[in-house]
Amino acid sequence: MATNLTISCPSTPLLRPMSLLPRLRKGLHVPLRRRALAAVAAAVRQDAATWTQAPLSLVAPADADASLFHVAVDVSDAPDLAVSYTAAGQYLQLRVPVADKPVFLAIASPPSFAASRGELQFLVKRFPGSTADLLCGLGRGDVVELSGIMGRGFPVERISPPDAFPTVLIFATGSGISPIRALIESGFSANERSDVRLYYGARNLQRMAYQDRFKDWESTGVRIIPVLSQPNEKWSGERGYVQAAFSRAKDILNPSSTSAVLCGHKQMAEDVTSELVADGVSKEKILMNF
Repeated sequence: MATNLTISCPSTPLLRPMSLLPRLRKGLHVPLRRRALAAVAAAVRQDAATWTQAPLSLVAPADADASLFHVAVDVSDAPDLAVSYTAAGQYLQLRVPVADKPVFLAIASPPSFAASRGELQFLVKRFPGSTADLLCGLGRGDVVELSGIMGRGFPVERISPPDAFPTVLIFATGSGISPIRALIESGFSANERSDVRLYYGARNLQRMAYQDRFKDWESTGVRIIPVLSQPNEKWSGERGYVQAAFSRAKDILNPSSTSAVLCGHKQMAEDVTSELVADGVSKEKILMNF
C-alpha cells in the first residue's frame, strides 16, 4: 500500500450494542437487524483497538525539497508489537497529539529491524494540514501511538521458487517505494533470478527517496530504472510515468514465468496490471500488499 500509501486523537464514545436493540428490532427484517448489530460490534472493536505508546527515534527530510520524511519509532519497549511485524508490505496506524485521526503508514524497514533493533521505520509523504504533516513536525523523543500491525504483506510465496519465476517486475511511485524497500531488504531471492527490475517513478530526482540505497539494492540483483515525470533538461533517463516506461521496454520473454510487485498510485497499478495480464502474465502472480 502506496503509501501514507502513510496522536492522541479524541476517541469516539463506545457504542453499547444492547442499548440499540429496541430501536433495531422495530420494523427491521432479521437479516437487516443482524447486519446492523454486526456494524455496531465492528465499531466497538475498532474503538477498543490496542494502542502502544512509543517515542520517535528519527524525524528527518528524505528528499531535497522535504516533501518526504524519514520517520523511525523506537519499539524496543514493545516487543510484542515488534515481533508481530513479519512480512514486507504490512502497515499500521499512527496517532500523534492534537490530530483528528490517525494516519495509515506502510512499514519501510524490513522485519529484521524490528526484531534486532527494536525500531520501525517509515517514509512519510507530507501533506499540509494533515496528520502526516503534524508527524513530520515532531522531533526525536516525542511520543506517538501505534496500532497493531495490519495486513498480510506481499504474498511472495506465490512467486517462489525463484527458478520458476526468474522475471520479477517491480513498480513503485512516490512514497509507495517504502514497502518495496522493505521487500528488497528483507530478501526475495533476487540474486537467484535472471531479471529483476524496479521501475521507480517520481516527479524529479529531488523527490526520489532512498537514492543512497540504490547501490546496495543493485548488489542484491535488482536493476533500478528511475522514471521522472518532470525532470530537468539534464536528465537523460526514462521520462513520463512508470507504466509508459515499461510499455516502451516491455521485454517479457516468458509470461508464464513472469511475476510483478506493485505499490503506488492507483492508476499506475491498474494500468500496469491490465498490460501485464494482456501480455499473458497471471493475475495471481501480480502482488500487492492489500
